[in-house]
Amino acid sequence: MHAPADQRFPIELRLNGESRRGSAEPRMQLCDFLRHELGATGVHVGCEHGVCGACTVLVDGVASRSCLMLAVQADGRRIDTVESLARDDVMNDLQQAFRRHHALQCGFCTSGILMSCVEFLQRGPAPDEAQVRDMLSGHLCRCTGYTGIVRAVLEVAKQRREGESQQQALENHNDV
Repeated sequence: MHAPADQRFPIELRLNGESRRGSAEPRMQLCDFLRHELGATGVHVGCEHGVCGACTVLVDGVASRSCLMLAVQADGRRIDTVESLARDDVMNDLQQAFRRHHALQCGFCTSGILMSCVEFLQRGPAPDEAQVRDMLSGHLCRCTGYTGIVRAVLEVAKQRREGESQQQALENHNDV
């Protein structure tokens, strides 16, 4: 027995740390639900086939194409979008590095790339250029040529490692 096409299903999820509710038709894509039902317009929709990466969000911490996931599949899940990165209107370190290295031009692909970079840096905090380029191969950007993006990601990875080393040294000093 199939549900009528116009039937809507309730969806409750955690969007950028906040509990949110909405409803969606059975075949509504997650990207459309996030944008139109919950107002998360930082999620961009490009190809709608999972090729361009513009719609990438984190689903339970994993970079995922929101155009390939149905909204009903997100029920009960944690979804993080580009809107989760800045705090109190201050860009995070990755966003600031993108700005410094001119890693965006038109900006359409940027939100998806940023979300992939967030997960990438969490999985591997010491990437080399080839690894960054491999991660970026899942994204299409027609403006930047990727060089600025690669520089930004490598800079942030280095800064975070150095910050962790300094923090560890401070903690070791305080233990003495």
